[in-house]
Amino acid sequence: MNIIAWIILGLIAGAIAKAIYPGHQGGGILGTILLGIIGAFVGGSLGVFFSTGKFALTATTFSIPGILVAVLGAIIAVFLWNLLTRHSAV
Repeated sequence: MNIIAWIILGLIAGAIAKAIYPGHQGGGILGTILLGIIGAFVGGSLGVFFSTGKFALTATTFSIPGILVAVLGAIIAVFLWNLLTRHSAV
């Protein structure tokens, strides 16, 4: 998949994940694209793992099922990012 498709998939998946995930995530457009691209890798890798039982670092394709898997992966990425950057309320 070429870089333009990765950016578009990342933007779509990241934007949908941020819209679904509760709370304010911040990060702007670049953060949304990066979380979406990371989500595509997380979702694709988990999909391969659950279907074959082998771990492989792969990403999803630019299709409707690929976008759904990338969104699920991006939600996981947003959740993990929130855990890492959580600020305690004082």
